[in-house]
Amino acid sequence: ILSDTLMFRSPTCTALDERAARELAAIAGVDVEDALARFLGSEAMLERFWEKFLEDQNYARLEEAVRDQDWTAALAASHTLKGMCGNLSLRRLFLLFTRQVAAFRSGDYEAAAAQMEEIAGAYEAAVSAIRSAP
Repeated sequence: ILSDTLMFRSPTCTALDERAARELAAIAGVDVEDALARFLGSEAMLERFWEKFLEDQNYARLEEAVRDQDWTAALAASHTLKGMCGNLSLRRLFLLFTRQVAAFRSGDYEAAAAQMEEIAGAYEAAVSAIRSAP
């Protein structure tokens, strides 16, 4: 879904497609250029890892663990997501998970759980941005 379109080189990609994709990426906190640099310019490799992110179950585990007040499992899922988001240049999510992990580690479970609403919005925005690449 991303491949030749990451840097807007697809022959079917229009200026409108590029503008819409950049706006959505900015809203979602996705830094495509930084992500490509992390993957040595390989769009194919970045596409594979973004696909793995979309398939990953840690977000569902985090939601379940927070709902069940299983703080050990919640910390593990949040920490994993923090690392994934950092590596994939999903900046907004990375910052949110960084804050949440710190709250879990300090024992402020209420604050960590309260961040789920903001995290949910950012997660959905990132997923939309990845799936909506032109």
